[in-house]
Amino acid sequence: MPVWLLPAAVTLPLKFDLFVSKQDSVPFSTERTREMSLNGRVALVTGGSRGIGRAIVETLAADGAKVAFVYHSNSAAADEVVASLKEKGLDALGFQADVRSKDAADKVIADVVDAWGSVDILVNNAGIIKDGLLATMEAAQWQDVIDTNLTSVFNFCQAATRQMMSQRYGRIINMSSVAADVSNPGQANYAASKGGVEGFTRCIATELARRGVTANAVAPGFIQTDMTEAVVAAAGKEIKKKIPARRLGNPEDIANAVLFFAQESSSYVTGQILKVDGGLTLGGL
Repeated sequence: MPVWLLPAAVTLPLKFDLFVSKQDSVPFSTERTREMSLNGRVALVTGGSRGIGRAIVETLAADGAKVAFVYHSNSAAADEVVASLKEKGLDALGFQADVRSKDAADKVIADVVDAWGSVDILVNNAGIIKDGLLATMEAAQWQDVIDTNLTSVFNFCQAATRQMMSQRYGRIINMSSVAADVSNPGQANYAASKGGVEGFTRCIATELARRGVTANAVAPGFIQTDMTEAVVAAAGKEIKKKIPARRLGNPEDIANAVLFFAQESSSYVTGQILKVDGGLTLGGL
């Protein structure tokens, strides 16, 4: 068994102060005081006008990136995001597009490159829920969820990776869900789409690693957003009892996980699925 020795210059204190006195404490602040790690980088986020997507847009922009985002139809929400960021001196662009369309994805990527020169970070966050039991689920319910949640990931990844491979740098973060692993009746379409996202992410990670491009996925648990409001309301307080953290997540919890994968310092992490679920999938209560 190897023996680990400390360098001679390193000494250990005789005691550790585990608590900071009130006099020495520093007030918590959401402002980033360290050097912003994404300065000079360009990010694109699909589904970026509200909920988790908006939190991701704001977090990446606060860390120094120029951030473009795609929204489906709510132009008022998109305009509000852009205006809010520009008031803070941050760069943002909003693009209305149907993420299910390959042509639309190609155009958005081309427009971002024309505006800012590159796409260094791609976050595929666009997603919908159209629950229904298998026996009564309509074909359109299945197809809409698969096309929005999974096919859109293919569309934007294929469009962006050509440029990423050429510049030998890129960060791809795809949004999965714990629903890929935890079975919920009525979510066959949603679970299939998110399981597909995870398999797709691992596969492209192996294809792109040699070109300096990483691909990872974030799998949220129960996050308090407009999209999950109905699910959370139906489950009531019982839902928190299944989560070891005893709380629902918030969009910023997911945005911070995305930020980790988006940074240059995560270059040796690829093909991974990060569950951000308060311990929900651990199985303990």
